[in-house]
Amino acid sequence: MSEDDPTVTTTEHRLHDESVSRIDAWWRAANYLSVGQIYLMDNPLLREPLLAEHVKPRLLGHWGTTPGLNFIYAHLNRAITARDLDMMYVMGPGHGGPGPVAAAWLEGTYSEVYADVSQDEAGMRRLFTQFSFPGGIPSHVAPETPGSIHEGGELGYSLAHAYGAAFDNPDLIVAAVVGDGEAETGPLAASWHSTKFIDPRRDGAVLPILHLNGYKIASPTVLARIDSDELDGLLRGFGHTPHIVEGDDPDTMHQAFAAALDRCLDDIAEIQRRARSGELNERPRWPMLVLRSPKGWTGPAEVDGRPVEGSWRSHQVPFADARSDDDHRAVLERWLRSYRPEELFDDDGAPVPAIRELHPGGDRRMSANPHANGGPIVRDLAMPDFRDYAVPVDAPGTGAVEATRVLGTFLRDVMAENMSTFRVFAPDENNSNRLNAVLDVTDRTWNAGTVDSDDGLAPDGRVMEILSEHLCQGWLEGYLLTGRHGLFSCYEAFIHIVDSMFNQHAKWLKVTNDIEWRRPIPSLNYLLTSHVWRQDHNGFSHQDPGFIDHVVNKKAEVIRVYLPPDANTLLSVADHCLRSRQYVNVIVAGKQPQLQYLDIDDAIVHCTKGIGIWEWASTDAAGEPDIVLGCAGDVPTMETLAAAELLVGWFPDLRIRVVNVVDLMRLQDDREHPHGLSDRDFDALFTTDRPVLFAYHGYPWLIHRLTYRRTNHHNLHVRGYVEEGTTTTPFDMCVLNRIDRFNLAMAALDFVPRLHNVAAHAREALKNKLIEHTQYIRTHGEDLPEIRDWQWTGVPGPEMRGENEPLDEPV
Repeated sequence: MSEDDPTVTTTEHRLHDESVSRIDAWWRAANYLSVGQIYLMDNPLLREPLLAEHVKPRLLGHWGTTPGLNFIYAHLNRAITARDLDMMYVMGPGHGGPGPVAAAWLEGTYSEVYADVSQDEAGMRRLFTQFSFPGGIPSHVAPETPGSIHEGGELGYSLAHAYGAAFDNPDLIVAAVVGDGEAETGPLAASWHSTKFIDPRRDGAVLPILHLNGYKIASPTVLARIDSDELDGLLRGFGHTPHIVEGDDPDTMHQAFAAALDRCLDDIAEIQRRARSGELNERPRWPMLVLRSPKGWTGPAEVDGRPVEGSWRSHQVPFADARSDDDHRAVLERWLRSYRPEELFDDDGAPVPAIRELHPGGDRRMSANPHANGGPIVRDLAMPDFRDYAVPVDAPGTGAVEATRVLGTFLRDVMAENMSTFRVFAPDENNSNRLNAVLDVTDRTWNAGTVDSDDGLAPDGRVMEILSEHLCQGWLEGYLLTGRHGLFSCYEAFIHIVDSMFNQHAKWLKVTNDIEWRRPIPSLNYLLTSHVWRQDHNGFSHQDPGFIDHVVNKKAEVIRVYLPPDANTLLSVADHCLRSRQYVNVIVAGKQPQLQYLDIDDAIVHCTKGIGIWEWASTDAAGEPDIVLGCAGDVPTMETLAAAELLVGWFPDLRIRVVNVVDLMRLQDDREHPHGLSDRDFDALFTTDRPVLFAYHGYPWLIHRLTYRRTNHHNLHVRGYVEEGTTTTPFDMCVLNRIDRFNLAMAALDFVPRLHNVAAHAREALKNKLIEHTQYIRTHGEDLPEIRDWQWTGVPGPEMRGENEPLDEPV
C-alpha cells in the first residue's frame, strides 16, 4: 500500500509530516466553518473584534459530534485521493450537520449547486447565516446538503442505508459513521447483520466507523462505557474485525487513524480481489473502525467553571449567551481564533491551496459523488408487458385467484430482465405473500451458513429477507436513493414498524422536489398483503389497516395509495408504480383466492381512471340511483356486490349504482391532491343528494377526511374496520365490523326513504342470516357454504325485467 501512496513513508508506515499538516489544516478549516455556522451571522473571517451583532440571536445546532465527523472526512479525503476511490459518506449522527456542509463548501461542491454561497468572504458569510436560520437550511444533514442520502434526524438507519447503497455497486465504498447514541437503537443493532447479506463478488463495501464520544444529550452512551475487550468481542461477534483508535492529541490521532484506515482499505481490497478471482468461498470478516475521541473535541475546555469538551455539555450549543454575555463572546472568539483562520483562508476568503489539494476533484469528491444524488444515474427498468400475465375473466365476479401470486410471475420476469438494478425486500414473508415465483430466477440473498435442507439461499440472491422491517426498509431506501429500483412486501399490520422511516423518506422526497440539482429517484413501493380482512386465523394482533391513514398525512405530491380489487387491476397498478419516480406508492392487495371482476383491457381502463361506475353491477342506467354503493379494497368490493345482489333480489326496482375505487386519492378534492377529482366529476359519480354507502378496506373515518368538502358529504355513510377482530372465519371478520353483505344490505334499506315502510320482511331475513351465520361457524368452524362459494350471478337490468317493475316476491 505504501508504495502506491505518496502520503505514507515506506519505512515507518507513517504519514509524512506534510500530509499530517495538510490533513490537520483541512480539519481545522472544517471545524472553524462548523463553529461559524452555529454562532455567526457576520464577521466570518474575524478580521475585526467579535461584536454582539456578529452573533446570531438564536443559537441552534449540534457541536459535540461535528469535530469527529470532520476528522473522519479529512482522512477519507486523503485516502480517496491516494487510492482513487469511489466513496460515499453516510453520517449516522446527522445532527452534526455543520460538518458535511463545511466539507461540501471546502470541496467547492456547495458553491457549484448554490451560486450565492461562493468560495469567498461573502459566500462564507452566507454559509454561516443560512444555517438553522429562517429562509436558510436545517441543522441536520438534510437533502439540501450535497453528498447526503441520509439526514440522520432520526437515529438508527445509517448502516442500513449504507448497505443499500453498496448492493450492486461493485466499485463503491460507503463509509458509514455510526454514532454511539445511534448504536443503542434497535434498527442499528439489526443492521450489523448486513454482513451476512453482502456479496463481495458483485456488491460494493461498507466501512462502518463507530464514533464513540461518550455522551448523548445528557447521559452517557452504553458502548462508550464498556471496556475495550467487551466492545471488541461484540463487534467481532457481528462479523467485523475492529480497529480501535482512541485519544485526544491531534498529531497522535492523525497518525493512528490514518494507519488504521489504510489497514481497513487494504483488507477490503483484498477481500474483493479474492472473492472476484474465485479464491474466497466463505463469508469474509469485514474490517471496521472505532474512533474514540472527546465529545466536542477542540472546543472550549470549560465555560463558567464547568467542563465542556469531553462532556455532555458540548452536545448541542456549548454555551448560549455569546450575543448578550461579554465573557461568553470572548470564549467564542478565542475558540474560533484557535483554529488560526488566517492560515486557512486567503485574502478573498477562499480555502488556501494546501486545503484545496487534500480533497479529490470532480465526482471523486464525496460531496459530489453521483451515487449520493441517484437521480442522474437512474436506468429505467426493462419491463415485460404486464398484459401477458393477465387472468382470463369470462364473467365478472367469478373465479378464485390469488392476486399476489399472479403478481409474483410478473415480478419474476421484471427481476430476470434487471438483475443488477432491481430487488425485492420482505421480512421473511416473500413466499407467504405469494411472490415465490421470483425464486425461479434468483435466490434469497444469504452469505451465512447453510444446510442441505435450505431453500434457495445464495450470496448473489436478489430476494432480501430478514426478520426486521427496519432493515428491509433501510436497505431499500439506500438502494433507491442511489438510483436503483425495488419493492417491499409486508404483512399489512406490521408495516407500522417502519412508520417513522416512511416519515423520513416521504419528507426527503418532499424537500428534494424543490431542489433543482436533486433528480427524481425511483419510487418507494409497498405491497401490503396478508391484510386485515384475511387475518382471521392469526387474530386481533395481526389486524390493522392503519398504515394508509399514516401515509395520507404526507404531502399530496409525494404519496399514492392503491386498492386493486383483483389480479388484473393489481398487475396494472404494479406496472405503473414500478415505472414511477419520486413517490411513495402503497398497494394493498390480498393473497388469498378472490373473485375476479375485470379482464385486462377493462382493468387498464379502470385503473387509468382510478375510480368508476361498474355498469355491469349497477341498475340505475335508466335514471337517478336510489343509492350509491361505493367500495375500495378486494373484500369490501366483494361484500358490496353481494349486498347489491341481495337488495335487487328483494326489490327489483331499486336503482343501485356501484362505484369502485382503485386510486384512493381520487376521492380527495383536486385542489388538495393531483389525483383528486373535481367537484363536478365527484358529484357525477356520487350525486349531490342521494345516499352513499361506502365499504372501505381500512378505518372508515379516513374516507370522511378525504371527502368532507364534497356537496353530498352529509349523505355519505362509511363502513370499514372498527377495531373488532379475533381468531374466527374470514366472513365473520366482516360481520364483526359490519362490513358484510347482510349488514350492508340492511344499512342500504335504512338509507333509501321509499323502502322504510316496505322493507320489514327483508330486514328480518337479513337478521336471520346473521344469526344462522354465527351458529354455523361455531358449530362447523368455517363459513356457510353459500358464503364460501358465492359468485356474482348478475343483477337483472331494466331490459330484463321491465322498466323499474317490481316483482311480486323476492328472488
